[in-house]
Amino acid sequence: MTEEIARPVTIDEITCPVQADCEVSAVKRLSERLYELVMTAPELAVRARPGQFVHVLCGGETFLRRPISICDVSGGSLRLVFQVKGAGTAWLSERAPGDMLDVLGTLGNGFRLSGLGARPVFVGGGIGVPPLLLAMKAARAQGAAPAAILGFRSRSAVILESDFTALGNTEVTTDDGSYGIHGFVTGLLERREYTSVCACGPKGMLRAVAALAERAGVPCQVSLEERMGCGIGACLGCACALRDTDGGLRYGHVCKDGPVFDAKEVVWE
Repeated sequence: MTEEIARPVTIDEITCPVQADCEVSAVKRLSERLYELVMTAPELAVRARPGQFVHVLCGGETFLRRPISICDVSGGSLRLVFQVKGAGTAWLSERAPGDMLDVLGTLGNGFRLSGLGARPVFVGGGIGVPPLLLAMKAARAQGAAPAAILGFRSRSAVILESDFTALGNTEVTTDDGSYGIHGFVTGLLERREYTSVCACGPKGMLRAVAALAERAGVPCQVSLEERMGCGIGACLGCACALRDTDGGLRYGHVCKDGPVFDAKEVVWE
């Protein structure tokens, strides 16, 4: 019998999304309405880039897929952290090891890792924290000394702190002062020296972070969140206003052109 030689994976195969049946290996409740799901997905894991997302078909009465950011990749597994907002994500939170999921991915343009510099800072708010973990891990793998500033409503909402701490200096803020530093992420960012910013969270937070980065004269990338239907730019449901380099306006789509954008492109008003 002849020995089978593994065929090399091409760049097109890595960047082109695929539809895969993925087996759930673990589901864990992290905090109120926040869950972690780990699934075996080797076809998707090899394609995953920091800041990208997958589109998960949820059962029950739902028919549209749910976009969920990739939190981490380990071997052939994907780690997702999501918030229960409706019937689809509620169904997803009730999965058990051994269940199969129909997943499309990986989708979107993620964080650009070139140009982060020696001291990038990753700024997250609430459910915007999970997609920054893989980005911070990638920055450290490139030889940078990354740091993180993570903001939450209260102590009960804090997630993934130990994961970020393992990668670099991590500070946590809470709106009510019940844990970490009382205040907002922007208060810490103002006092930090950094070479670049990657941020994900509520739009108001992103706008404030972008303004601080511009004042400091450092590049800033922001990951936007919009309601999505198709996830590939066909339904036009996640259109967003963007600014051209010459100051003109154009429309892009968070699912296809993002979710990560240069902060200077985003029209915040």
